[in-house]
Amino acid sequence: MNIFQRVYTAVFKSGYKKIYTEALAKVVPPDLFPVLESDAVHFKHFGLIGDIIYAIPAMQALAEGRKIHLHLQINQKSLYKKDMKHGNKDKILTERSVEMLAPLLLSQPGFATCDILTDQRVDYDLDYFRQYPFDYNRGHICRWYFQTYGVTADLGKPWLQVTPNTSYKDEIVIARSFRYRAPGISYAFLGKYPNLSFVGLKDEYEDMKKQLPSLKYVPVNNFLEFAQVVAGCKFFIGNQSFPFALAEALKVRRALEVYFECPNVIPEGRNGYEFCYQPQFEKIVRNLVTTESNPEV
Repeated sequence: MNIFQRVYTAVFKSGYKKIYTEALAKVVPPDLFPVLESDAVHFKHFGLIGDIIYAIPAMQALAEGRKIHLHLQINQKSLYKKDMKHGNKDKILTERSVEMLAPLLLSQPGFATCDILTDQRVDYDLDYFRQYPFDYNRGHICRWYFQTYGVTADLGKPWLQVTPNTSYKDEIVIARSFRYRAPGISYAFLGKYPNLSFVGLKDEYEDMKKQLPSLKYVPVNNFLEFAQVVAGCKFFIGNQSFPFALAEALKVRRALEVYFECPNVIPEGRNGYEFCYQPQFEKIVRNLVTTESNPEV
């Protein structure tokens, strides 16, 4: 970084601090001590789907043993720029999103409800972090909820449980959304390894198949099946999208493609790697190929 870049950065940070401080003063904090039912706690979230997975540790901490009822607000306008492709196009969550997600969440201990928000009770609004002027292109998505509601959890331990689909025990499972693709990263070298499978949208698969002609597509009926494939694989590679959220929550052997403009996904615990440079990516894959599959976390 040259002297002009350093000066620009210093000036920008000073201006940002002023804007942040002024905006923070206008925020009304959420109710941190709502009166809860004895056996239930109700949450609201409008997505994204990966963000919902990252919100689970906070839900578990806030529930304190009560049954979790999650009510999802659908058809909110997309948060992505128009040039960032997303499976739901101009919507964050849809009715179909809830149908896909519910089997996974309702299979989890502690979850009683995963449905569409209408007029249900809400104890904790999991979208409230957006009221604060924090730079959400940085940090750790899980911790946004911790910071909003004053709780914590051990993110090095799994927070999803599924029965692995052992049909994929020898497969390197890949997911790569069109969003958050790191410059200078190519997956083409994976072609020298056998047993490559792809989970995700069909157009993402067709795009990746240009680099990896032997790549197989894995169709799923819901996100429980999706998670079972990830849980059962030799190891998982993905960028900052919903599939990696599953891999992180399950704590499988995993490698994350980090996007330089938005590094807000952080692998924690054993078997979690991250890369944003090609030689390091290839080293990580070589190590994962030659080491034991998914030792006990």
